[in-house]
Amino acid sequence: MDKIKQVESELTKKEFPAFKVGDTVKILTRIAEGPDKFRLHPFEGVVIARQGSGSQVTFTVRKVSYGEGIERVFPLYSPSIESINVVRSGKVRRAKLYYLRGKVGKHATKIKSAEEK
Repeated sequence: MDKIKQVESELTKKEFPAFKVGDTVKILTRIAEGPDKFRLHPFEGVVIARQGSGSQVTFTVRKVSYGEGIERVFPLYSPSIESINVVRSGKVRRAKLYYLRGKVGKHATKIKSAEEK
């Protein structure tokens, strides 16, 4: 059992900013373009879910691109994630924002910022 905890502690050494459901984040992921070349691909959207614990934490990010909703699930401690930046902090009352899937247009992005009351 101790070996499992050691491996998990080594995996979770990456430092990321604290973000929660409702925040708008920008994730830079590594994409291999050759044997020793890679490029950084950005994905910016609203965090609609966060699940798991320990080294198995995943979060779901949703964005609307050209009128089509795109969701992507990221493992938090994946080696392909270069950086996570919190663009905007949001204030929500739900743990999962799956209701945003049914919203269209401006209603899909209407989340109060953390500064508003």
